Amino acid sequence: MDKIIEIQDLIKQFSGFTAVNEISFSVNRGEFFGLLGPNGAGKTTTIRMLYGFSPPTRGELRIFGMNMDTHFRKIKARIGVCQQENTLDPDLSVEQNLHVFAGYFSIPKKEAAERTREYLEFFALHHKKDAKVMELSGGMARRLILARSLINRPDLLILDEPTTGLDPQSRHQVWEKLEALKKTGLTVVITTHNMEEASQLCDRLVIMDHGKILVDGSPEDLIARYAGKNIIEIEGPDQALIEYVKEHAIEHDDLGRRLILFEPEGKGLNNTFRERFCNEKCIYRNSTLEDVFLRLTGRELRE
Repeated sequence: MDKIIEIQDLIKQFSGFTAVNEISFSVNRGEFFGLLGPNGAGKTTTIRMLYGFSPPTRGELRIFGMNMDTHFRKIKARIGVCQQENTLDPDLSVEQNLHVFAGYFSIPKKEAAERTREYLEFFALHHKKDAKVMELSGGMARRLILARSLINRPDLLILDEPTTGLDPQSRHQVWEKLEALKKTGLTVVITTHNMEEASQLCDRLVIMDHGKILVDGSPEDLIARYAGKNIIEIEGPDQALIEYVKEHAIEHDDLGRRLILFEPEGKGLNNTFRERFCNEKCIYRNSTLEDVFLRLTGRELRE
């Protein structure tokens, strides 16, 4: 399987601070790959190295089999980038934003017009083509930034938290478009804080913290490995319950006034706890990627 991205022992330092600390991973052609982690984990720094905004301090970074240092222009021409920030030109119309950006890739005017029309229709923005950027809703602006990132027909699309700040309706609209792009075989790398987004879109992902990769795998595999099949949440656990959990070596997180139990496949803990410990204030639910994320990176607030 072709490797679009190959990273080996990548390091990024800023004035002695190590933001990315010897990470290694690869991304296959046609894969939707996620970078997850709390604030300060090193996700955005890694992304910025991928599209050439920030050079690595040490380590190897190859994209399309080429070294970023020696083939910067060739690599950039084949990458589309959707950044966190709204970098649209407020003085231009929706249509003009795409036309002007196409010019950066020396796309002929006729071809640029055709691509602009295609992507405005794809992202349901054609009716807003003459509108100024400031007239767009947050969801429309994000869709326009996505459209702009595709104008050069990239082989690799890099998305840095593409749905942050969007309402649920707008977020799901963006997901639908990303899933449609996924079906075309486009290779995508995404950073996100939204665990539902990662579970729904990603074929494979890594979870980072403090500049290092903690785990690598598909969402399904990571959930099975670190959170089990089901979760039992118990409010106000008594001493008998706590002793039972410890005695039977049941995977759990003790949050003081709340106990979270992780039920592996085939263990069948539900009936035992329903009968003995869960007369009230118990929640039974399926395990999620968010459970994995919190187990690995902790539950404390990050600045």
